[in-house]
Amino acid sequence: MAVTAAKKAPKVKELDTFVWEGVNRKGKKVKGELSASNIGELKAQLRAQGITPLKHKKKPKPLFGLGGGNKPINAKDIAILTRQIATMLGAGVPLVQSIEMIGKGSEKPALQQLLGDIGARVQAGIPLSEALREHPKYFDDLYCDLVESGEQSGALETIYARIALYKEKAEALKSKIKKAMTYPIAVIVVAAIVTSILLIKVVPTFVEIFASFDAELPAFTLFVVGISDMLIASWHFVLAGLFVAGYLFKKTHEKSQDFRDKVDRAILKIPVIGMILDKAAVARFARTLSTTFAAGVPLIDALDSAAGASGNAVYRDAIQEIRTEVSSGMQMNLAMRNSNIFPDMVIQMVTIGEESGALDDMLAKVANVYEQEVDDAVDGLTALLEPMIMAVLGVVIGGLIIAMYLPIFQIGAVI
Repeated sequence: MAVTAAKKAPKVKELDTFVWEGVNRKGKKVKGELSASNIGELKAQLRAQGITPLKHKKKPKPLFGLGGGNKPINAKDIAILTRQIATMLGAGVPLVQSIEMIGKGSEKPALQQLLGDIGARVQAGIPLSEALREHPKYFDDLYCDLVESGEQSGALETIYARIALYKEKAEALKSKIKKAMTYPIAVIVVAAIVTSILLIKVVPTFVEIFASFDAELPAFTLFVVGISDMLIASWHFVLAGLFVAGYLFKKTHEKSQDFRDKVDRAILKIPVIGMILDKAAVARFARTLSTTFAAGVPLIDALDSAAGASGNAVYRDAIQEIRTEVSSGMQMNLAMRNSNIFPDMVIQMVTIGEESGALDDMLAKVANVYEQEVDDAVDGLTALLEPMIMAVLGVVIGGLIIAMYLPIFQIGAVI
């Protein structure tokens, strides 16, 4: 079933959070927080709970909107929220009640407010997909389109279970990629910090000792002392240069699509890391295509979603080319083979899926295989880097120590 274009939802007043104090039926003073559209509604809610309101005031909204404050809403929160909704719908709990219960059980005020607004819109008769589209920061087009397909087919419970699985797998894969990328960076940073401290703090102490020797220093020691003097004299310029370079890289990466594409292509060529990112892109492609196609989204639209979710410009462009060829009547497995980017195993699984009419199941199997391969590759990278860390730090620190003690050894030999 085709997913229709999003329609503008009728404007529903967002709920405000009020801090209140009152007296309960036993005459005991109580206080708390409640979401309501106005003070009248707040008082009505309190009276319904047997509380006589005494004081109330509107709680200021976070400076940066729903995601502001000390605990912003992140992708993991949305994945957990999706699983909770899927579980409650599967248990037969009505949608509005599910949203209300999840909101009350959340520890994050931002998430409570988000769910309060969505629940108010749904209670007012607006479709859930349209209520979600009002918050594109947290629910992207793919998420909303899948929910809309579930509403149209009357299988929202099933669709939400698939979305929950998709979000959980996506977050797990993202976590593995972060682990693969963070570990080498952490090694480099630690090595740079330790080396800088030795050059700035320790080497000058030895230089003062060497001055009393009144002897010619070895070339290796002079080399290290020269680096130390340069770093001490211009450390602020080095630090400022690194900061400016990082800032410019970040801003250029945010604003320039061409620059992002070049970075994506370059990063795939990095040994080990590139292999992991290759497998992750295939896993994302297969998982997204399986989820959307199984939800009733036409293959052409599903490929469009998969291109956007691939996470790499090389795969995005290849999938868009596959989409073009499939829309012109070519079988997907042939279009994938023409792209020269997908492994043979993936193409063969897609071929079997197209011939048997179980393409979504085959793609789900492909996603499972490649997600496991990413997991294994990250574990292998970690195991490989642990001895390399020791070796790199040993060479750097050992080299500095040798450079500092070499003059002492030579003088001892002469004596």
